[in-house]
Amino acid sequence: MVLEVSHETNPDRAGPGRRAGPRGLLGRWRGTVRRPRHGARRLAGSHRGPAGGGGTYAVITHAAPGDSFWDVVKNGAEAAGKQYGASVTYQGDGDAAKQSQLIDQAVTQKVDGIVVSMANPDALKESIGKAVAARIPVITVNSGLDRSKEFGALTHVGQSEDVAGRGAGEQLKAAGVTKLLCVIHEAGNVGLDQRCKGAEQTLGGSVERLQVDVSNLADVSSKVTAKIQSDQAINGVLALNPAVAIAARDALKDAGSQAKLGTFDLSGDVVTAIKDGEVLFAVDQQQYLQGWLPITFLHLYKSNLNTVGGGLPVNTGPGFVTKDNAEQVAKLAESGTR
Repeated sequence: MVLEVSHETNPDRAGPGRRAGPRGLLGRWRGTVRRPRHGARRLAGSHRGPAGGGGTYAVITHAAPGDSFWDVVKNGAEAAGKQYGASVTYQGDGDAAKQSQLIDQAVTQKVDGIVVSMANPDALKESIGKAVAARIPVITVNSGLDRSKEFGALTHVGQSEDVAGRGAGEQLKAAGVTKLLCVIHEAGNVGLDQRCKGAEQTLGGSVERLQVDVSNLADVSSKVTAKIQSDQAINGVLALNPAVAIAARDALKDAGSQAKLGTFDLSGDVVTAIKDGEVLFAVDQQQYLQGWLPITFLHLYKSNLNTVGGGLPVNTGPGFVTKDNAEQVAKLAESGTR
């Protein structure tokens, strides 16, 4: 047990009825009693304690250039930084090795916190470990929920991809889909495969996967068209990205197919397509919160040693945008917050 005692010697702090000068152990004292916490898990990236100022935070994602989904995440992170007077840098790279290098750079720069998406957790394990060893708090977002706690992150902000996939499968089943094409746009992204598996669990029909490259949307459209034309039994398509969803919509038109189309995540174009009846639904994980909340949590940790989640993830989804609520969401999507 440790007893901490402090003396008041500043006459400026002596108020009515208070005598300035040393008070001794029997006088007025301020102290805390700390008891050892046997078996308590040390917080990953334990910071150096409360400090003033807004702080410096690095957001490092697996986003490919031009991905509208991650633009909204970036908007959320930057808005939170502005709110708290913090410096927020956002960088994304679809190459896991390069993403790892960006994490290493942030550690070298001694930032106050790191936000990272883990589409390929194993490739980032060493770099995240360096951040934790340097006592830099880490929060994972979007991808990597299953490995977040293992890697030492304070918490994870996002959605359960498996749960979201099951919800998408239920929506497609209700629409009469019996054979589904699940379009995966990033190789090696474990979260995307979890979405397809989740849909397969609730659809009650067969699910086939199609690998495409999100950075080449014209090729996405042509590949989906070719697949639909070669297999007339496919009567449903699930896109896992809003840009891919629009490419898939165009592909279905080109193929003259009546297949039902659902997607993950929002963009202005997707919301318009939902209103027009071209897309059944979008699974909404509210990605603006995946930028805003981690910066908020890191700010609270830096300034007040608050932690959030109690060892469990902070869920931002899934929700569903359908024709019933698309009009309301459309106005928000135009402002870059949905």
